[in-house]
Amino acid sequence: MIIDNLAQKLGVSLQNYKGLAEYAKTAIGGNDIYLAKPQKFMNLSGQVVQHLSGFFKIKPSEILVCFDDVSLDLGALRIRPEGSSGGQKGMQNIIDLLGTQAIPRLRFGIGPKPEKFDTADFVLSKFPKSDNALLSQTVLAAVDAAEFCVTDGIEKAMNKFNK
Repeated sequence: MIIDNLAQKLGVSLQNYKGLAEYAKTAIGGNDIYLAKPQKFMNLSGQVVQHLSGFFKIKPSEILVCFDDVSLDLGALRIRPEGSSGGQKGMQNIIDLLGTQAIPRLRFGIGPKPEKFDTADFVLSKFPKSDNALLSQTVLAAVDAAEFCVTDGIEKAMNKFNK
């Protein structure tokens, strides 16, 4: 949702890249960027990130991985310049394949997960209609946060968006 909304805001269409991802090259604030949405299993996101970062010669520290996080309440965003995966398997695969935890990330809260739900089932389920307004608002905030990371840097983005 974040990538789709960011692409729409920037007026670019995502194109298929070798069946691995949908991507587009564009710019934010005079900085060239690539938007990419892996089209593989989420747990194998590292394969896509590793391939694209190698092909386009992008350092891990220049990547911003956006992912959902059940440990954050819906509406919360957290930006970090590095760290562990926090149990998120797609992020762990990226860390493993790039060989570093020094990969900036924007975590998008989708929790809390109800106790009766399996984590995988919860993550793949649709949001209740009652959450639509908050979900839309949070996606737009995440788009703004991603842009701010590019234009002003991770540290300033953390100060502005981490609450």
